[in-house]
Amino acid sequence: MSDVLEQLTTTLAARRQADPEHSYVASLHHRGLNKILEKVGEEATEVILAAKDAEQGSDRDAVIGEVADLWFHTMVMLSHLELDAQQVLVRLSERFGVSGLEEKAERDAQGS
Repeated sequence: MSDVLEQLTTTLAARRQADPEHSYVASLHHRGLNKILEKVGEEATEVILAAKDAEQGSDRDAVIGEVADLWFHTMVMLSHLELDAQQVLVRLSERFGVSGLEEKAERDAQGS
């Protein structure tokens, strides 16, 4: 896992039990999974809007910032579920060398 992802995973784990009055991450955990999922959805929408704007010639750097926000909140969600980014990276690495169309057909056949 990259140093940044490792550091963020460690920080998120530590902040999970922090005082919600002093930690944004702790406040999200305190408010529960639905609030975290709301933030993931909000950030996903912002990524979409920034990408659409970038295609039309707007600030492309905004896409990077919004994707960073989405990744961050997705990692908070993983932390809340006691999962981590390493598990996602392993899953992605397993997909190398497999056609995306084949992989999707296999998932569809398995009902997932």
